[in-house]
Amino acid sequence: MVKFGTGGWRAIIGEEFTRANLELLSAALSDKMIAENATDKGIVIGYDRRFLSKESMQWMAEVFAAKGIKTFLINKSAPTPLAMFYTMTHEMPYGLMVTASHNPAIYNGVKVFTYGGRDADVTVTADIEKYAKIIEESGLPIPSMRYEDARAKGLIVEIYPINEYLDAIIDIIDTDAIRNAKLRVALDPMYGVSETSIKTILISSRCEVDTLNGQHDPLFGGKLPAPSEKALRNLSYYVDSYGYDIGIATDGDADRIGVVDNNGRYLSPNDIMIVLYYYLVKYKGLKGAVVRNICTTHILDRLAESFGETCYEVPVGFKHISSKMTETDAIIGGESSGGLSIKGHIHGKDGVYAAALLVEMLAVTGKKMSEIFDEIQAQVGKTSFVENNYSFLPENKPLYIRTIMEEKKVPELPYEIDHISYLDGCKVYFKNGGWVSIRFSGTEPLLRIFSEMPEKEDALNVCRIYREFLGI
Repeated sequence: MVKFGTGGWRAIIGEEFTRANLELLSAALSDKMIAENATDKGIVIGYDRRFLSKESMQWMAEVFAAKGIKTFLINKSAPTPLAMFYTMTHEMPYGLMVTASHNPAIYNGVKVFTYGGRDADVTVTADIEKYAKIIEESGLPIPSMRYEDARAKGLIVEIYPINEYLDAIIDIIDTDAIRNAKLRVALDPMYGVSETSIKTILISSRCEVDTLNGQHDPLFGGKLPAPSEKALRNLSYYVDSYGYDIGIATDGDADRIGVVDNNGRYLSPNDIMIVLYYYLVKYKGLKGAVVRNICTTHILDRLAESFGETCYEVPVGFKHISSKMTETDAIIGGESSGGLSIKGHIHGKDGVYAAALLVEMLAVTGKKMSEIFDEIQAQVGKTSFVENNYSFLPENKPLYIRTIMEEKKVPELPYEIDHISYLDGCKVYFKNGGWVSIRFSGTEPLLRIFSEMPEKEDALNVCRIYREFLGI
């Protein structure tokens, strides 16, 4: 069985993430491409450093080859944005990336991209699931062509287009400003795939770059490969102790980013979005809206309003952000989980480009990251943001869905409610500018409760009230 969530298909290795299901997904997408007469340009597949990622890519390619579809395989572990970039620039109808992004090491998965290098929307993934069901119900074996035979026939082509991707980023970054700034950067790829790309861009721009956790470890050092505050404590210490201008971390497949400022202070993904939007408008002179999902800071709304611009809210799932950015011609879009997209590059998350732009910001402004962030807070104020992930017994999920989404019950809250939205889960907006959001994770068996309030104790309180109300 193959079931897509908000970030593609992800499953525990050996349970649902199996060779049989990878072949099923490939056969389903192959049939979809054939039905759409979209096979002429083939398909590109990349992979990250997770356990079985490379083998999974090859198993999938063998199925596409048997269906007569030419497959371009990125033959070294690489960032997810590279696969998206190749799909876009070579005008391919579809692309794939074998990764479970920031999920625990026991997971792996597949992300699907559509024409233009965009994250596949729910219509596309539902279609793939439909074709997969037809194949399963037929009971017929899934055809596969031996890898070496497919290579010999030209149906599998191994590529490594890293230079195309890096040159595209270098072309839109002010490398002259970076070269003159003589910045020191500490990089933590979190055992993932970003080191080569980020170091190539920054070292060629004369930055001093030192790396932590750059080696290949499919267990990610026993930690979650997500650039959270807890996970970046060593990076914070390193930056503060040895006088780096910035610390940069990326998740396992390098589409998300985490940052530590020059004082070793962790900047949340919300903070990074705020800082980059501020830089793009105030210092680079760009004009345009910003897009965020329902679980991302409303400080972006204040900042956009201060610039005479609009902040648009969309459901969770980066496909919604990239779609809204195109619709509104927004200059930046992102989410509190660490992914962001910037106009003029790919239509999805790219931690490598974000890292380069942050370094450019320090060079162009001549200011420390801490100074820039304090400057923004002086302009639009600050809030406290809290996020909690709660695991639950699978048999209890229908009860939570009924309570939250069907009966639409809300606990007694000590804050005056402005309105409630069910755009994605339940989000309660308070008249003091705060809010609380309750939704199920699309990639893991978790209930997520996020809150942003003027004071941290209020944000913690509203999360506690909701947790007790649901009995989690």
